[in-house]
Amino acid sequence: MSADLMHAVATLLAAAAAAGVAWYFAAGVKIKAGWQNGTSPLARWLDARRRAAFNAQLPEALATMSNALRAGFSISQAFDSVVEQGEAPMSEEFAILRQQLQVGMSFEDALESLSQRVGSDDLTLVTTSILISRRTGGNVTEIFDRISDTIRGRMRIERKIRSLTAQGRLQGAIVSLMPVLLGGAMLAIKPKMMIPFLCSATGAVSVLVMFALIAIGWAMIRRIIRIDV
Repeated sequence: MSADLMHAVATLLAAAAAAGVAWYFAAGVKIKAGWQNGTSPLARWLDARRRAAFNAQLPEALATMSNALRAGFSISQAFDSVVEQGEAPMSEEFAILRQQLQVGMSFEDALESLSQRVGSDDLTLVTTSILISRRTGGNVTEIFDRISDTIRGRMRIERKIRSLTAQGRLQGAIVSLMPVLLGGAMLAIKPKMMIPFLCSATGAVSVLVMFALIAIGWAMIRRIIRIDV
């Protein structure tokens, strides 16, 4: 096999591998009611990112609703204040809630739809508290204040944990990228030596084993540094 043919085969295999990886990470991304639904890594990452932004805005939204209730507004008007004063994605989700109430959906079903759509444990706590307070006549403003303080405290702990585990995440990224970068550098410096090796069965198996070991190591590091609060 000539060097040009081996180079063409290696390029074709690399392009196919890149296309397969891109398809794997991008497949399954669907947008429904402003939220990403899918099983691919990209879909889960987008979903987690939007949910994290929503949770970060939730304490401020609770404070806005609490102030609106103290001013004499109803709970529906408090939701409207979040839509008007909040930022995306918080304002978008509460806008959907307001539209559902306007078309005749019951208050309980609208809150349940919001909770299921967002998938946030903090929001589930808020919606459950609202429904219980409506049935028992509790003080919603005090509940909002307590939940807001609890969420802010947990977020402070999460930020501290993230700062303490930053070194572990950096080490994991460096260790994972080092074999790939070294292989790319060797391919650029010595293509006549690397291309036949990569096109051989031994080279293909070595590359697969390398990526498998990188994935296992990254998963172990992630498991060590991941602390749920």
